[in-house]
Amino acid sequence: MSLLEFDIHTHTIASGHGSTATITDMAKAAAAHNLKMLGITDHGPATLGGGRVSYFRSLAHAQKKRVGIEMLYGAEVNILDNKGKLDLDDTILEKLDYAIASIHKPVKKPGTIEENTAAYIAAMQNPNVRIIGHCDDVKYPVDYLAIVKAAMKYDVLLEINNSSLSPDGYRGDTRFNDLMILNLCRHFHYPVVLASDSHGTRHVGDFSYALELAKLAGMPESLIMNYSTKAFKCFLER
Repeated sequence: MSLLEFDIHTHTIASGHGSTATITDMAKAAAAHNLKMLGITDHGPATLGGGRVSYFRSLAHAQKKRVGIEMLYGAEVNILDNKGKLDLDDTILEKLDYAIASIHKPVKKPGTIEENTAAYIAAMQNPNVRIIGHCDDVKYPVDYLAIVKAAMKYDVLLEINNSSLSPDGYRGDTRFNDLMILNLCRHFHYPVVLASDSHGTRHVGDFSYALELAKLAGMPESLIMNYSTKAFKCFLER
């Protein structure tokens, strides 16, 4: 297998959660794991301890290269309701490289399959949202066929979140849900992106559980974005 080149879902001290890592600390960790590119996606302001609006606004002026690592600056925004409302305005998001839209229990209560699915699909319709984060959470059941078809329609990637799949993950046993995503994407020949969701430096570039599941699903390298920084950057530009 060739080398995975980037990690696009990571969190610094700006996300709270006890992390003390700066952006440069994260870049150093990426370099230690031989990554070429790193995406910083701190939590939006609706998350307790998440980044303030001023922080995300300042990212437009942040260094594009640190310790030899190409840097992307985004946000993991919270989906606030079933209409896909996000916790950062488009005026902020359009200045970032991309946004990951996710649902977090402290912010939005779980709904029915129809409600949860509608929330994700509504968020995908925002052109600044390029990735849907950890839609494998067992507390938020969804219609995966509808989710994958919507991702294809709105040109959005679904992530396979390594943190969800880890033994100490807090989203329940997500393997079946992630296998559903992988098998449907393989069926439709639509790519996914693997993500560490590392809070701090410890798990930057760690895709071990996600990669194992992708292999189990028979996902070809050509449908895993992380094998090519060029392919991912082309995706963001379209």
